[in-house]
Order: sequence, then structure tokens, then C-alpha cells
Amino acid sequence: MDTWVWWLVAAVGLGIPLVVTAMPEFGMLAAGAVAAAVTSALGGGAVAQFVVFAAVSVALIAVVRPIANRHRDRRPELATGVDAIRGRQAVVLERVDGQGGRVKIGGEIWSARSLDTERSFDPGQQVDVVEIDGATAVVM
Repeated sequence: MDTWVWWLVAAVGLGIPLVVTAMPEFGMLAAGAVAAAVTSALGGGAVAQFVVFAAVSVALIAVVRPIANRHRDRRPELATGVDAIRGRQAVVLERVDGQGGRVKIGGEIWSARSLDTERSFDPGQQVDVVEIDGATAVVM
């Protein structure tokens, strides 16, 4: 069997753990094996094949991995659920104090309480949602 076929077998062998573990490094090593297969098919010797495999694999890991980590660590730009409610403005429907009350947030009616237990808000006032505690909006 030709050497380039073995490199393709190695690429497939490295692709399996990529799919199973979702570790992108295996995909980069598989790409290096494909590059070595091409080198072999073009008539490159064993040393050239290993050099191409190592160079492509290391280059991909050195360049692509930091970019992928940066994208993975970024917070999603679209806030959903409770995160989407924090920081929004609400309109007081029933007097809100440290014990409770009701506010309207984006068309939904929420139970609410004041962040500062000494402060109260009257119906019609605009308040800011500081956090969500269970099903209660904490406002100020």
C-alpha cells in the first residue's frame, strides 16, 4: 500500500477522537496528516512527509487554537432569559417597597421588591431592574 494511503488512514484515525471528544487539536493533527499524504502523493520522501506533518500541525495549533479560545471565552452578545431582564427599565404598577409590589417589564407583569428596603416607588414611576431573585425583580 502506498504511503499516502497510510497518511489518510492516520487522518481518519485522528478525526475520530475529534468527533468523540470535541477537541479541535485532533482536527489540526488530522489536517497535518492530510498535508503529509499530499506530500507523499507528490513524491516527497519520508523525512519531507514528517516535516510537513509536524509543520502544518504545529502551525495550526499555534495560530488557530488561540483564536478559537478567544471566541470560546467571549460572552454571548445576545442576552436571554434572566440575563436579558437585568438592567432594563420597568414601570411600577403597584407600590413597590422592601416587602413587595408589582412592575411591568417589557409587557410582562412581575412581582418586585425594592433593593433598598427603606425606599418605595409609587405606581407610574420608572425603575431599573437590578437583579432577578427567583420570580421577583429587585428594583431601584
